[in-house]
Amino acid sequence: MLAGQAPPGAAGCGRLLAAALRPLLCGLSPCWAAGRQCRGLRVAEAATEEAQVVQREKRGGVPVRRYIACPRLARTVQQCLQRGAGPQPLLLEFAPGPGILTQTLLNAGIRVVALESNLAYLPNLKSLENSLDGQLKVIYGDFCRLDPLVTGTLKPPAVCSDTLFETMGVAAVPWRADVPLRIFGIMPDTLERNRLWRLLFSLYECNSIYKYGRVELNLFISEKEYMVLRAKPGEAWAYQALTVLAQIGCEIELLHKEPWSSFATDLKNGSLAIPKSKWLPNDHLCLVRLTPQQNLFTGGLKPTNATTFIFMVKQCLAKPRSRLSDRLNSWSLDNGGKLLKALEIPENAAMRDLYPEDYRRLFEALQNSSMFTETWFYDEVLESVRTINL
Repeated sequence: MLAGQAPPGAAGCGRLLAAALRPLLCGLSPCWAAGRQCRGLRVAEAATEEAQVVQREKRGGVPVRRYIACPRLARTVQQCLQRGAGPQPLLLEFAPGPGILTQTLLNAGIRVVALESNLAYLPNLKSLENSLDGQLKVIYGDFCRLDPLVTGTLKPPAVCSDTLFETMGVAAVPWRADVPLRIFGIMPDTLERNRLWRLLFSLYECNSIYKYGRVELNLFISEKEYMVLRAKPGEAWAYQALTVLAQIGCEIELLHKEPWSSFATDLKNGSLAIPKSKWLPNDHLCLVRLTPQQNLFTGGLKPTNATTFIFMVKQCLAKPRSRLSDRLNSWSLDNGGKLLKALEIPENAAMRDLYPEDYRRLFEALQNSSMFTETWFYDEVLESVRTINL
C-alpha cells in the first residue's frame, strides 16, 4: 500500500477488483491489469493486446467457428428453443454462418436478429432479410467482441451492447421481470473458459447484456465445460469457482448433446479439430440454457459487491483440498470457528466439499460482520492482481 493512503472500504475494494479482474476474465494478461492503473499506459496499448488475443484465435490449431449445416440438427435446435405454439419472444442468433438454423427458426415463426461478423455470409443473410416483412434483422457484429475493454469509437465487428439493444428495439426491464431476450450461438472453443468467465462477470455486475434484465443464453459449449458448470461438491477436476458462481447465478438446463462431427467448421481441410481434454470427457457439444436467477440479488449479494464475492470464491477454491477454517485463519479472523458454527459448516470442511449456497451464506455473513473493510482484504486484492489466473 502506498504511504499516506488509507485502505479503501468495501466499495473501494469492489471497484479495485472490478478494474483488476475484468481484463483477466477477458483473456488479457495480468501485467495489463496491473498497468491499467498507471497514468502512462495508453488505451491504445490495451487495444493492441486485445487485438493480439483475436490474432491468437486465428492462429490456433482449432477452428475459430463452427456452424450448423445439417437440417436435422437445425430442426432439433429449433424444437429446443421453441416455446409452445403461441408467439415467440425475440431471439438473437450470433454467428449464424450459412443461415441453415436461421431459416428453420423463421419457418417456425420465431422473430430473429442475426448477428454475423463474417462478411462472406452477410449477402445471403441480407437477401433473406429483404424477402421477409420484418421477421428477420441482420446486423454486422461479433458477439464475442461485445463491449470490448477499450474506450472510444468501436471498430466493427466489435459492437456495443447499448447500440445493439437499441437497434433490436429491446428495452431494459426490472431484474425480476420476464426474460427480455433470448440468445443462441455456438461458443468458439478457443478461449472458451475466458468467455464464460466474462459472461458471468457481466451477470453479477448487471453490465453489458444483463443491464437490460435477465437475458437468457442458449449456448453450444464443449462437454468438458458443461461438466464443470454442473459439477457437484467433491468431484475432482470439475468442481471449481466457475461451478459455484454459475450455479448460484443461473438456472442451468441441458437441452441437447450433439457429437462434434455434426457441425461444419471453417477449416479448409475439413478437420473436426476437437479440443483435447485430459480429465473430463469431451465427445459432444452441449446445448445449455443459462437463465439468470430471479432471486440472485436478494439478501446481502448485490451488483455493487458481486465482484468481491467472485474474488472470495476464487480465493477459497484456489486450493480446493484446503480447509475453510484455515482460509479464515489466513484472513486473521479470530472468530472464524464461531462463524462456521453459526453457518452450520463443519470446522474441518474442505473447500471442494462446500455447496454453492454455502459460499453465498459465508459471504453474506462476512458482509454483515463488516469484515471486508479490514486491511487484510485490501492486501490480498493487491496480491491477486499479480497472481490470479483464470
